[in-house]
Amino acid sequence: MNKQLEIVLKPVLKENIWGGSRLVSEFHYPQGETDKISGIGECWGISAHPNGDCEVAEGPYQGMKLSELYAAHRELFGNLKSPVFPLLVKIIDAADKLSIQVHPNDEYAKEHENGSLGKTECWYVMDAPEGAELVIGHNAKTRQELIDMVQAGRYEELIRRVPVKKGDFAQIVPGTVHAITEGLLILETQQSSDVTYRVYDYGRLMDGKPRKLHVKQSLDVINVPDETGKEGLIHAQELSENEMHSLVDCAYYSVWKLNVSGEFETQQDQPFLLLSVIEGAGKLGERELKRGDHMILPCGFGKIRLSGQMECILSAPKEA
Repeated sequence: MNKQLEIVLKPVLKENIWGGSRLVSEFHYPQGETDKISGIGECWGISAHPNGDCEVAEGPYQGMKLSELYAAHRELFGNLKSPVFPLLVKIIDAADKLSIQVHPNDEYAKEHENGSLGKTECWYVMDAPEGAELVIGHNAKTRQELIDMVQAGRYEELIRRVPVKKGDFAQIVPGTVHAITEGLLILETQQSSDVTYRVYDYGRLMDGKPRKLHVKQSLDVINVPDETGKEGLIHAQELSENEMHSLVDCAYYSVWKLNVSGEFETQQDQPFLLLSVIEGAGKLGERELKRGDHMILPCGFGKIRLSGQMECILSAPKEA
């Protein structure tokens, strides 16, 4: 079998009420149809989701959408049985706080969201201001207490705030109340789903109207009692160089952090591997890499040769 080349994609940028300007000013992502610089909250770097289906940028499959490539050439993706490309990788630039929200699991989403996948996700903090916090989890002891606190608007009492700094990592399972706060830059690896239930949005207006809340759905899916906050964060700042460090291994994906210094080699033995450069610069073989680059190393890629001084997040799917 011929060695497969890396699959390079054109990122999709998303405007958000809370979005900033860093994705354009720092990462120089192409803006596509919009010439806006500020208000861009998300770069979907690797996605085959209908709400942001990345296009192959070069090579024999240039011009194909990732969803089309996955459907037509499943051999590139380890012949996964999943009917849709299962993962989505994005960078989030939060100039303002995101809504307090929760995601459903596969079963709830399939029944209530037109067959969608649920949304398990994880966050790597690429940058954070002094004193930054994430919202992860809640303090209600019973479902009735949860209902009472939500109906009374006691959100500050309800939510659990967790101090974070650059290099921290958190897994967010369905049913977890969560929110990214202002000033944070996050690399998110998730199931390929765009289902979010807003619990509370600080009364913000969009086009003169409050954004839609999903209180009933949220109360249906929020885990009570909440256990996630007790697990804490993984602190991935001081990891050894040239070694794949596992950050999470769950039912949907495995995620690793890799600090390349000089040269690093490993074998691509996954159905496929997603690679994002989050700091520094270097090379994949002879290809120049920089901060913010994303690509897929397909099945049959063979030996991975990385060089330079850079930090990478890699992920691979789990067969459902």
